[in-house]
Amino acid sequence: NNSSQLSSLPLQILLYLNGIYYIFYFLATLAMIIYKSQVFSYPDDFLAPDLAVLFLMAILEVPRLYLGFKGNLTEAEAPLGLSLGLTVGSAVLCVYLLLWQTYVLWADTLLNAVLLSAYGLESGLKVMAIAAFVS
Repeated sequence: NNSSQLSSLPLQILLYLNGIYYIFYFLATLAMIIYKSQVFSYPDDFLAPDLAVLFLMAILEVPRLYLGFKGNLTEAEAPLGLSLGLTVGSAVLCVYLLLWQTYVLWADTLLNAVLLSAYGLESGLKVMAIAAFVS
């Protein structure tokens, strides 16, 4: 049946919401890193890696979301698979910011927990969409 639509509406909505949430997440996390660098004695050699992780994550987010949108809408498993791989990379960086950045505030914990949950849900939907495309 070639007329059936395999792309996932829940995945599309979640990718859109994740894109909006990530902008908020990035700005809030950046503001908190700046705040922490002013309020706490933040060793200079610890500030750079925390900022580098945040900016690397932001750089990964653009192709991650683009490939997710494209792969889902064109029902192509390759871009969706690449997006899934980038999601894993972003999740690792998110875990770094959750557990290993120099200072972790309760707001960091909350922001990262929401992002990790969204990544998890999105990854599950991507796997289901890829399975539908290849079957």
